[in-house]
Amino acid sequence: MAADNVTIPKKEYQRLKRAEKTDKDLVKQLISSLDDVKAGRIKRVA
Repeated sequence: MAADNVTIPKKEYQRLKRAEKTDKDLVKQLISSLDDVKAGRIKRVA
């Protein structure tokens, strides 16, 4: 069984890699924020 290959421009590849890293960072931040909410470490500021 041969692997499927796709050819894309280098700039597109770099953009996709940056987006992947950003997505992982965003998920980590959301998890951290939810942990803070559960632990009561938030303040209402409005």
